[in-house]
Amino acid sequence: MVSVSEATQILNSVSFKLMVQTIRLEEADQCVLAEEIRSDRDLPPFNRVAMDGVALASKTFKKDHLFTIEATQPAGSPQLKLQDPANCIKVMTGAMLPENTDTVIPFEETTIESNRVRINLDHVPAGLNIHKQGADSKKDDLLLPTGQLISPAEVAMLASVGKPEIKVFEFPKTAIISTGDELVDVHETPKPYQVRRSNTYALQAAMKKMGWHASRFHVADNKDLIRSNLSQCLNQNDILILSGGVSKGEYDFIPSVLHELGIHKLFHNISQRPGKPFWFGVSNDHRKVVFALPGNPVSTFLNFYRYVKPWMYKQMGITEKPKWAILASDFNFQPKLTYFLQVKVQNEQGQWRAYPIPGGGSGDFVNLNLVDGFLELPLEKTDFKAGEVFPFLPFR
Repeated sequence: MVSVSEATQILNSVSFKLMVQTIRLEEADQCVLAEEIRSDRDLPPFNRVAMDGVALASKTFKKDHLFTIEATQPAGSPQLKLQDPANCIKVMTGAMLPENTDTVIPFEETTIESNRVRINLDHVPAGLNIHKQGADSKKDDLLLPTGQLISPAEVAMLASVGKPEIKVFEFPKTAIISTGDELVDVHETPKPYQVRRSNTYALQAAMKKMGWHASRFHVADNKDLIRSNLSQCLNQNDILILSGGVSKGEYDFIPSVLHELGIHKLFHNISQRPGKPFWFGVSNDHRKVVFALPGNPVSTFLNFYRYVKPWMYKQMGITEKPKWAILASDFNFQPKLTYFLQVKVQNEQGQWRAYPIPGGGSGDFVNLNLVDGFLELPLEKTDFKAGEVFPFLPFR
């Protein structure tokens, strides 16, 4: 058995070469960049008017002076030039700042009388309401690094620098496999001794949120069937994520079958609750990776977010920022195990406070609907006091 930190180190030691694909910008949300993105020109590319108003030369400003409007500079039009420094030009938000002007007075600070403008200010400095050329980035500046997870904000950036197609990492072909005679599919009516399958659906949904798509399979508790199905899945996929069959019961065939199929065990069992009977292994050439998670729903759920998701992101160069939360009430846990406490978090005066909602154990998936994530409580302690800060693992 390994500790949580040892399991993390072992996982981090396993690298997996991902393929790169080119996709359209419209498909980029939740993908991960496999190339650097640099400015193709200054941003903004010109001195940009930031408010509707009038542009003038600040050195010519005199209180109560009436500025004649020479012209109007709309957005999307070539730059105009102020001919007489005693005059002004009407400008619209997003337009180029007219030549020979250096400040913009919003209409709210003016009084327009026919074709003349009075500035209702006592002082007009240079530079008002102008978004300076290159203020955001200079040409060839790095905007987005390799490994950047793409959200709608990054989509906007990619569009602004003229990237109709981008290179992204291709998620490996993955199979999610559940085992167990007690499990029936969602559309079936379970017998009194059966339950509907939920883990594979939960894993598939969690992966889809990352942009990672996988196929679902189920295998009965028969060693020959398991061997045949896992062999086929290994031939057709790069990564297997299994749920169930990894403990020490009479029908827990997964570890022995994986060994027979040439998957080398790197660890089995982590000193934690929930999710202790976690098996992880790779093929000798590291081209096949297998995460065999325990079958209880909360255990499966936790281990995916604590280990599988961070491992996959690491292959793409993504390191998620650690999150922390304050324990809101005292909590006691006696076993010498790292405990992942289910919590509801609230933002109170700028700090995340975590309220324990332990639930009914690793089989109580209903409780997951009441919480926001897990607080990681270290095995070195048994008494955890309100006000102490611990790592927080959100899943919402």
